[in-house]
Formats: sequence, C-alpha cells, structure tokens
Amino acid sequence: MQESTVHNLKQLAVNLSGELHYDDLMRTLYATDASVYRMLPLAVALPKTIDDIKMLIRFAKDNQTSLIPRTAGTSLAGQCVGKGIVVDVSKYFNKILNIDESAQTVTLQPGVVRDELNLYLKPFGLFFGPNTSTSNRCMIGGMVGNNSSGTTSIKYGVTRDKVLELHAVLSDGSEAAFSEISSEIFTEKISHDALEGSIYKTIYRELSAQGAKEQITSQFPKPEIHRRNNGYAIDELIKAQPFAEGGAPFNMCQLLAGSEGTLAFTTQITLKLDKIPPSQSMMVAAHFNSIEACLESVNIVMKHDLFTCEMMDKTILDLTKHNKMQRENRRFIQDDPEAILMCELKSDDFEPLKNQIDTLISDLEQSGLSYANPVLLDDEIENANTLRKAGLGLLGNMIGDPKAVACIEDTAVALDDLSCYIKEFSKLMETYNQKPVYYAHAGAGELHLRPILNLKKQSDVELFRKITTDVAHLVKRYKGSMSGEHGDGIVRAEFIPMMIGADNYEILKRIKSAFDPNSIFNPGKIVDAFPMDKALRYEPDAEISEIKTVLDFSSSQGILREAEKCNGSGDCRKLPEFGGTMCPSYRATRNEKDTTRARANALREFLSTSNKVNKFDHKELKEVFDLCLSCKACASECPSSVDVASLKAEFQYQYQKANGTSLRTKLFAYNNSLNGFGSHFPRLTNFMFSNSFTASVLKKSFGIAAQRTLPLVSSKSLSKIVKGTINKIDKDTCIKEVYLFNDEFTNHLDTSVGVDAITLLEALNYKVTLVEHSESGRSFLSKGLLEQAKDVANKNVYAFKSLIFEETPLLGIEPSAILTFRDEYLRLADDKSSAAHIAKHTFLIEEFIKQEIDLGNITSSQFTSEVKTIKFHGHCHQKALANQASSFAILNLPEHYSVTIINSGCCGMAGSFGYEKEHYDVSMQIGEQTLFPAIRRGGDDIVISANGTSCRHQIKDGTGRNALHPISILKQALL
Repeated sequence: MQESTVHNLKQLAVNLSGELHYDDLMRTLYATDASVYRMLPLAVALPKTIDDIKMLIRFAKDNQTSLIPRTAGTSLAGQCVGKGIVVDVSKYFNKILNIDESAQTVTLQPGVVRDELNLYLKPFGLFFGPNTSTSNRCMIGGMVGNNSSGTTSIKYGVTRDKVLELHAVLSDGSEAAFSEISSEIFTEKISHDALEGSIYKTIYRELSAQGAKEQITSQFPKPEIHRRNNGYAIDELIKAQPFAEGGAPFNMCQLLAGSEGTLAFTTQITLKLDKIPPSQSMMVAAHFNSIEACLESVNIVMKHDLFTCEMMDKTILDLTKHNKMQRENRRFIQDDPEAILMCELKSDDFEPLKNQIDTLISDLEQSGLSYANPVLLDDEIENANTLRKAGLGLLGNMIGDPKAVACIEDTAVALDDLSCYIKEFSKLMETYNQKPVYYAHAGAGELHLRPILNLKKQSDVELFRKITTDVAHLVKRYKGSMSGEHGDGIVRAEFIPMMIGADNYEILKRIKSAFDPNSIFNPGKIVDAFPMDKALRYEPDAEISEIKTVLDFSSSQGILREAEKCNGSGDCRKLPEFGGTMCPSYRATRNEKDTTRARANALREFLSTSNKVNKFDHKELKEVFDLCLSCKACASECPSSVDVASLKAEFQYQYQKANGTSLRTKLFAYNNSLNGFGSHFPRLTNFMFSNSFTASVLKKSFGIAAQRTLPLVSSKSLSKIVKGTINKIDKDTCIKEVYLFNDEFTNHLDTSVGVDAITLLEALNYKVTLVEHSESGRSFLSKGLLEQAKDVANKNVYAFKSLIFEETPLLGIEPSAILTFRDEYLRLADDKSSAAHIAKHTFLIEEFIKQEIDLGNITSSQFTSEVKTIKFHGHCHQKALANQASSFAILNLPEHYSVTIINSGCCGMAGSFGYEKEHYDVSMQIGEQTLFPAIRRGGDDIVISANGTSCRHQIKDGTGRNALHPISILKQALL
C-alpha cells in the first residue's frame, strides 16, 4: 500500500467516530464472503453514524476508490468483495427504531438480524415473512440488497414486496428518503436540481421512452416468477404510476431492493409486516426414488395451500450423515431416497389441518410418484427445517478440492416449466459428466443447482464459465431468471445483457450512472461486471506444498483442506438467543475477527500464500486465534464441521516452534505436575492461593486476572485415597466392571467428585477399577504443546488397550479430559487402531449410567423421594462430542427431582482462558449472555449443576453460587 494512501487512511480513521482497519489481518478477513471470490480490500470500515457514511463517501470520491456495503457477509455471488473499502454495518447500525402495531410496520437499521427482528415482533403478533436459510445471522440490509426470499416466499412473497421506505445516503453525500409517491410528487421531484431530482429525471426519461415498456416486458423474465432478480427491477417500475395508468404509486424502493448496494447506501428501512402464521403445523416429507418423480410432484402439492415446499436431494442428505447435529435431525428419513419434498401446512385448528394433510397425502399416493410420505409434527418439523437450512453449509463438508460451486444455483423458472427445465438441465449436465446437487425452493420454481468443480484447476475454471454460460442460455429459453434470490454479484452479472436484452442493459447502465456517476458504490456488480472467472479464492494450478502437522488431518486430506471446508456461510455469527454454543467470543465482541469463519479463512490465506518456511509464523494468525476458546462447538454446529479447536492447537504448536513458549503458557500446560507438587503441602499451597497478598503476587507475576479466585488443591489426591481403600465389590457378583479414568482435575482439585463417583457406582453394584495411567493431556492440547500431548496419548492408549472392551468400558468424570479419548487421541496416537477401539468404549460417567438405566440395571427406587429443583449447565465438549441428554436423564432419576437444562452456550472459562488477564472481560461477557442471568433468576433453593470443573469455577466467580457435579447430586440422593 502506498505511503500516501496509508496517510489518508490514518487521517480518515482519526475523523471517523466508528472504526477503520487497514491492517493485513482485517483486510484478509473481509477479502471473501460466502462465494468463490477473493479481493483484498483497501480497508474495512465499521461506521457508527450517518456522518461516518458521508465521510466515507467523500473519501472514496476524493481518493478514486469505492465502498462495498456488507452486513453478515453470507453472499454467495460475490456481492461483498471488492478492492475499495468494505463498509460493515453489522456492529453499530443494528437498532430497531420504531414499530407501528396498527399499521403493521417496523423501522430499523440495516444491521438488524432477521430472526432477532422476529423475536422482537413476536409479542405484537407480527413477523417479517421472508425467511432465508441464514435467517439467524443474515441482516435486513443484506436481504434488501439481494431481494431475499427463502422458504416462505410462496406464502409471504419476497423482500421487495415488504419494503415500504428506505433512507439512504446518495453518492454526493446528500440524504434521501424513498417511499410511495403520487404522480404529482413524482413530477415535482423531476424539477429538482439536486442529485435526487436528476435520478427521477433519468428514471422518467428511460421508462417513458417510446417502446420501452414493450421492450422490457418482452425481454425480462416471466412476471409470474416472483423470484426474479436480474439487474435492476425496471420491470416492476413500469407497472407503477406514472408509467402505468391506474398503476400503484411509484416507489423507488422497488428499484433499490435487489440493487446490491450499487445505487445508494441504505441507513434505515421500513418494512410491511404480516400476522404471525397459524399456531399449528404439520409437514409431509414425501420420499422419491428419482429427481424426476420429485419434480413431477411439485405441481400436485402446490395445488394445496402450502406454507413451504422445499426439496433436498441425495447428495445433501448423504452429507447430513457426517454432521453430528444433522444426524439427529434426519431421523425421519426412510431408506435411501434420491430426493425428498418437504410440504408444510398450517392452521389454528387441528381438525382442518389434519384434513388438509390427509388430502395432500391422498393426492401424492394417487400419483404413485412417492414411496413414503411420513408426517412430521412439532419438533420434528423444526428439525427437518434445520436440516434443510444446513444445506448450504453442508456442501462445504465435501472432502477434497472438488466442491459444489455456486454459479447456476439461483435459477428460477415458472412452476409449469420446472420439470421440463430440470430435464433439459440434467441432460446438459450429463454432457459435462456432472451430477449436480439439487435442493431448496421447488415450490417457487427455484432449485439450488450446483455443479461439482475443483476451482484450483484451470480446466475446471474454464468449465465454471462454460457451464454457467450454457445454463444462462437454457434459462433464457424458458424466459426464466438467472438470479432468483442470491443476486447477480460477480458470478452472474456478466450474463445480465443476455438475460434481459442489450437495450435494457443499457437502461440499467444509465440508471447506475444517474445514481452513482463516479461508481463509488459496489462497482463491478450488476453493470460493468467483473469477469466471473477471475479473482477466485485460489490461483488456478498453483502449487501448494504439503504442510506437515503433529495432529492427523488426513480425514480432511490435510490441515489446509480442513480450513478450506469453511465456505463462509456464517453460521458462527449466530447470536446467543438462537441457541447453541458457536462462537462464544464472537457473541461477546460482535467482531468478524472472532468468528470461526475468520479463523478458518485466515489460516487458509496464510497457509496458501505465505513464503515463510514455517507458514504458521504470522502474528496475524496469533491475533485471530487469540479469543478462540477451543469449545469445539464448530466441530458439530458448523454445517461444514470445521474443527477450529484442532486448527488452533496445531497453530499454537507451530507458532511456538518459531517464537518460543511463554512462562505462563508452560505454567498452565504443566498444571497437573504443579498441582501434584502442591498436593504434597496442601495447607501451604492453599494458603498461598487464597491469601489476598500472596495470591495477588502470584496472579500479577503470571498474568492471571486479579478478579479470579485460584483453584485450591485437595488435601489428599484421589489416587492416594483409592490406594488406601479396599474395593468391596465382588467381580463375580457385580453388574459390570468399569475402569475409571482418574483425570488430572479430579485427582488434585475436585477429589470429592471422584470419591462420589466411586461411592455411587459401588453402591449401584458396579466394580470400579483404577489403574496407573497418565494425565489426559487436555492442558497440553489447549496450549499447543502437542509433542507432550502426543506422548500422553500414546501412554494412555498403551495403558488401556488391553483392558477396555464393551463389557469393561472406560468412564470419565471431567468431560474435557475423558473426551480426549474420543477426539484428539484419534489424531495423536501412533496406534490408531487401538485408539479407535478404546474410543468406541469410552464414556462420560453420565452416559454410562443412562445406558444402565435404559437396560433396567439402575432404577428410581434406589434413590430418595425428596423433592428438588435442579438447573444443569453442560460442558462445551459434552455438547460437541456427546450430548446433554445423559446428564439430564440421570439427574431426573430420583422420582421427585425436576431438572432443566440451561440453554447457556459456553460458560466463558474454557480452562485457562478465563484466568488470563487479557481474556477476563470477554470471559465474563460470555458468562453474562445467558448462563449467569439464568442462575441468578433461580432461588437459593434451586440446585445448580455443572459437570465441567472450569464451568463450576466460572459459575462461582460470576454468581457466587456453588455448582455440583451431577454425580455428586446423584450420590447424595442414594437411599
């Protein structure tokens, strides 16, 4: 970057009330969206005020650069990438400003999340209808820019139908408000000399020209296709006054919706709302043996009053088998269908709804096209919809370089044309030896069709263009829309002249020039398009050397491809109110830098482009991984299953090879050895840890947050206690023999929980055996000391491989420790076969007890009839690698215990993370999101339970409450 440019950016940063970043890391993170494109921007701005936006416009004009508006960055067509300044409104322009309940309207800023808006509207009985698969993180500004629609468009229309008014800053820095206006006001605006007047003059001149209406009507997509987004919507404007006598009032919002931020910078949006849908839902998930049969059924089912009609093909369905969360959501799938059609009906009354469902099934059965028609209710519908929404992310889960590429995925045709169009499309794909992916909005005539291409190869880049071009010609023959809801962006903008005709395209160019004569706003999109096969994420045919790692990433074909699984769908930007755990640090900071996506993108970038011998040796990578809590939620909640915890561990190891390991890192990594030493002198150790003066000195010396309490060592380790007792359970008369893993946290810090576990299991007639073994290695893993972690893994695999079988399982108390056997050991151990065998028979102690309950070996009669209310918080690793159902089940074992699982995400402690002084504030912010408030709302009579040692410490520090391990609660409940 030139010195003069840096100087100008520095001055701009000083003047903005918001943020401006032009460092390499932030530019890298904003160089991509969810598309295949990559352009390194000049800078990234996060404006706080309209004056900031005006300042950015002046800067762009004076410095001959551009502004690329961005919200969640989930665009599939490359709308959010560019070489100018990316302007991210998600952090500060995110307020709901006003609701008019009687008029059913809401006014808000563009950074409001779609589902967040609907949560706000729910008490008013209203909602915003358009519903994209990214609805829990996509924002209204982006939906307006793309004219998004989603699953509900067959019932509630598209975003353009809902936009009543837009406030925007124009390219000269002036402000304008666009809404419905009469012909008289339109005429008055034409007479104005300002830029707004010039815009209206151009619109009038272009659309009232002789033959313009006929030209537009004849060349644009069929009007019955409600998902049509080719260029600017002049085909909508010609239906309004003054261009159509008796037409609707003119509203410039019709043009701005779908304009992808190329005409003006939106700062405020007013939307028309709908009444909340009927309360009762039922869904028929019709199963088909062929794509053709599925599509032939669309017209049959669409004769019913459906709310959604969504398709998923076998490619997507097969990918759901390999994602932990989606495996649970696909339980309704019967056999192995080539496609399913999800048809949802709603009503406020059950009987009419049941009759509608019966009629729909009858029609399907009479057609003979489907082989199964299961009916889904309640949570089953939610699970099925979640499965469908995960489709985009799941496509990133394809192992290797070939991926399902977004280029022809947005085509829409009239419903009557759909089956014939897809038949022709399929024949076309056969000529390219392609078996594309089919999914999404069948009921709207739009399927997200994707070819499988390797865009790292020049030959496939050429196919990328050829296939897109051929499909564009096919869509044009059906008078369809090449861009249904994902927008033109870079990938389809080149084809707009073909889709709407060259003369109409020239109208679009003149409209763009009237709005934005200096091409400040998002250039290269819609008009004067960037080439669709340039500026890709990878340089075609570039050689990338193999990267050696300690952790085994062979299942993903290497660490680089593990990072590349992230396709940018942005699930990691989901807010706490929508459940799950991913991504705790983003939820606290709302900074893109702190997302799973950012970490994967940054690692991909540097591993692909670095010229260093050690490609991990970049301070930017250290910065982007800094706030990763290694919660592992991404491994299960990310549809692409990007395992950032493993990526971070490997990064830390490689980075420390080049830069050394700090004393504090070693202190935390070797805490088991230090605790073992301290346990020889427990009173002195605990005095040092608890005395305000000595504790303060220790914390200050090692960079530990002053506000933290230091964990105290037990007066006697569990290993010593066990050695001093005689196991009274007879191996011949016990129900089962189990091995208990004496993890380092239980052994030295939470010994009482270990004693409770042994007492409980023996009281229930299980023989508990402890053997000599090493620590779990969790602390080494969390600090990137992978050679030490590998040594531990090998020792433990050797210690247990001849002991652990189905009839003699391995049980663990601390989730982060025992679950290393089921996770990291599979990547670390040299004896992979034995590690996999042990993993198969390794369980959290709650999982084991639940299995025994299910077998009838443990019953409620063995426990108290006392009444208790319990709130349970599960460990992140349990949520990611197991589930909370087992903890819930065992806590409910006593007959009168009432248990609630706190929908809490991550507690924020995450081992040493919350102790480190620079992370303390973020740690507590994470706790304050849902966990701490939920605990505070509970009275003193409510028992708080948490099975993670870090979680219990965080709860104590954050709320003053003592949380108990579920095993301790169950032990206390023994008769």
